Amino acid sequence: QSGARINISEGNCPERIVTITGPTDAIFKAFAMIAYKFEEDITNSMSNSTATSKPPVTLRLVVPASQCGSLIGKGGSKIKEIRESTGAQVQVAGDMLPNSTERAVTISGTPDAIIQCVKQICVVMLESPPKGATIPYRPKPASTPVIFAGGQAYTIQGQYAIPHPDQLTKLHQLAMQQTPFTPLGQTTPAFPAFAVLTVAGKQRSSTVLPLQAITIFPCICPGLDASPPASTHELTIPNDLIGCIIGRQGTKINEIRQMSGAQIKIASATEGSSERQITITGTPANISLAQYLINAR
Repeated sequence: QSGARINISEGNCPERIVTITGPTDAIFKAFAMIAYKFEEDITNSMSNSTATSKPPVTLRLVVPASQCGSLIGKGGSKIKEIRESTGAQVQVAGDMLPNSTERAVTISGTPDAIIQCVKQICVVMLESPPKGATIPYRPKPASTPVIFAGGQAYTIQGQYAIPHPDQLTKLHQLAMQQTPFTPLGQTTPAFPAFAVLTVAGKQRSSTVLPLQAITIFPCICPGLDASPPASTHELTIPNDLIGCIIGRQGTKINEIRQMSGAQIKIASATEGSSERQITITGTPANISLAQYLINAR
């Protein structure tokens, strides 16, 4: 009915992205129909609810981070103007979405307010095209624990261990080759009989398994002494990507330091340079894991 092309991303993720393409009028018609559909769903859900006030319709737009400055305006002037003229609430996220150079812009209000707000945001984005390459946000399936056994990475699905298809197995094998490692069956009695798995930045304890069946990432076992001498590796990162590696108040870079066991130093910005230097110090396995995690960000 709108004449727009509408694509919806895969459904095996906690959230999905709806991409609307076409002439400006077609996009606004599609947005109007989506906003009214959301309001209809809210109204229907309230028929069985005791709530007295109807919550606003809320949409999250995915916007290249390089365009968010124009959207906010000097001292927040532009975003204030959009809020006042449309009556919609608009919030621009401080952090970039995972593994991307895009930010979420949350809009809430009545369907009419949202439609007017999207119109004004589109005008700003047309006037200020994105700078440099944009790494699009792609929702990932919900994380599951990963176990390493017999040189292979496995994910747990129900009661079964399924071989993990990605690069984790190769990374694990590299780490095991480069770090002399005592077989777990020969460790001291004080060593715990379960593995602590680090998945997507969160620690989870696994089901208790026979120690001989499990190998652990070297970075998760800092108490073992047999490790090669530390070395240093340097890499450069474009200035417009450094924010997603550092994270708000350094949370992401600290997470990478903790997970990899490596020392990571980020050089200050140099005038006239479009890149920042990152120095990684640690064992070859620590450095490999730190590089992997930085590239993943």
